[in-house]
Amino acid sequence: MLALTASALVAAPAFAQDTVKQTSIATTLAVDIAQAAVSACTADGYNVSAAVTDRSGVLLALVRSENAGAHTADASTQKAFTSASSRNPTSAIAENVSKNPVAAGMSDIPGFLVLAGGVPIKVGKDTIGAIGVAGAPGGNLDEACANKAIEKVSARIK
Repeated sequence: MLALTASALVAAPAFAQDTVKQTSIATTLAVDIAQAAVSACTADGYNVSAAVTDRSGVLLALVRSENAGAHTADASTQKAFTSASSRNPTSAIAENVSKNPVAAGMSDIPGFLVLAGGVPIKVGKDTIGAIGVAGAPGGNLDEACANKAIEKVSARIK
């Protein structure tokens, strides 16, 4: 019995080195953020879709205002994926692509949409998810709605 206990204590640190703990956004919060983004854009007169992904870019929530174009659902999802996987706002990626010919290849990554409107959701420096908004008459307006949604739930992001 003593040998078994000793081997378990030795194996525990080795196991810990082979695993990773990561924080990701919960689905309930993702739904609330997506709804908050659509509400923020609706208040400004824009019909949009908002998608929220987990830290890996997997879709957790999608909300589309009734009058948003059909294309906005896919566009918001791709913006959220792009932001989650790059850990950056898509507006910064779009700017980098326009200024750097080497970065232009990012537009060819499957699932990436290099247009403003995707924003990472962070706790400190860690990205726990991302939101993408599409349908306002400019990516800067999509991004503003995304940021308003994150701000609205900021007390819940820990």
